[in-house]
Amino acid sequence: MLQRAGWKVLVGLLGALCAGGVACAAADGPIVAPGDAAAMLQQAVAGSWRPAAHKARDRYRHPVQTLEFFGIKPDQTVIELAPGGGWYTEILAPFLYAHGHLIEAAAPAASKSQFMARMAAAYAAKLKADPAVYGRIEKVIPFAPPAQVQLGPDGSADLVVTFRNTHDWMNDSPATLARVFKSVFDVLKPGGVFGVVEHRAKPFADAVESSKQLHRLPEDYLIELGLKSGFELGGVSEINANPKDPENVNVHSLPPDLDWGDTAAQKKAYAKIGESDRMTLKFVKPAARPR
Repeated sequence: MLQRAGWKVLVGLLGALCAGGVACAAADGPIVAPGDAAAMLQQAVAGSWRPAAHKARDRYRHPVQTLEFFGIKPDQTVIELAPGGGWYTEILAPFLYAHGHLIEAAAPAASKSQFMARMAAAYAAKLKADPAVYGRIEKVIPFAPPAQVQLGPDGSADLVVTFRNTHDWMNDSPATLARVFKSVFDVLKPGGVFGVVEHRAKPFADAVESSKQLHRLPEDYLIELGLKSGFELGGVSEINANPKDPENVNVHSLPPDLDWGDTAAQKKAYAKIGESDRMTLKFVKPAARPR
């Protein structure tokens, strides 16, 4: 693999490869110019490759502030769990393009679930269609808890992130969600971060019931699970909070879906609420202690 010591060196190497007949869509270098992390994040979020419908969600998802809270740096090895349609991939891939490593833990194409198989195919097509943005993603690994949760060699990642996914693994069983947390703990380097954004249920709600019925989890449950998994709690942020959300409706009734069999009047009311109230948690793998 090419060493990412500097983007100018990378550009020269890519140019030589292209001159030799190797397909290369990004010979002009990274579309997010290397610089300080804050400026690079702003460039990635403002990128022309992001659809307008995705940018419209920024007001609820606060990608710059969220990733800064997780401590992301452009030279890190980052794993994104269950990228779905790639909303955050559109930001992570160009941000890490020049100096970092992005690994996507995505649904396998051979999934027995037709929904997951279609999602995997659409995601693969998205990456293939725009190599200038996604051409430096290090790899896409199959991730389908509980059967497939291995994320890579122990101690190989700086940051693992997941956005609005933990309830899906809880829906399988609490043990499945615990396995995901354990796998993340193992793949992180000492001092590495697990950044979690999740739809928030009412405090101390029944985790299994709220997950299955509302696609939400109580914040106290996830924090306790993180601590049981060996993490330290590095921080809790209200970046993605929404006080207008009553927390007692299925998240798919709210934007951007507005699609849970609700009446027109209900959908109108839910549209005014905006996206769900979300917790933003930063878990840290304890640093190795000197012997």
